[in-house]
Amino acid sequence: MLGLAGILFATSIAFGAFGTHALKDILSPERLETWQTAVRYQAWNSIALMALVIISKFYRADLKLQALLIIVGTVIFSGSLYILCLTNADWLGMVTPIGGLSLIGGWGYFSWKMFQIRKT
Repeated sequence: MLGLAGILFATSIAFGAFGTHALKDILSPERLETWQTAVRYQAWNSIALMALVIISKFYRADLKLQALLIIVGTVIFSGSLYILCLTNADWLGMVTPIGGLSLIGGWGYFSWKMFQIRKT
């Protein structure tokens, strides 16, 4: 999971740089803001996913499902926004909330699990 979180974080940096340098003259200001939203969500969730993995080791908690929901949610949320910006396929705006729901589910389930366990 740490490896996947690292890949998500590295690609968020690459996509952020790509958007700033390669897309700034191609995308409309609104689409560029959408691109940056995708980058921010991917970066923040990548960092938080790294923390989740460390917390799972500290508490000896099985948080694989939570991590999976967060990874899938990040890929769907940010990925659909990246593709939307590059293709102008507006229907992808209907896919993005699925990623958001997966993120909410993963972080909500993580929170619930943390309330259920005691430090060992």
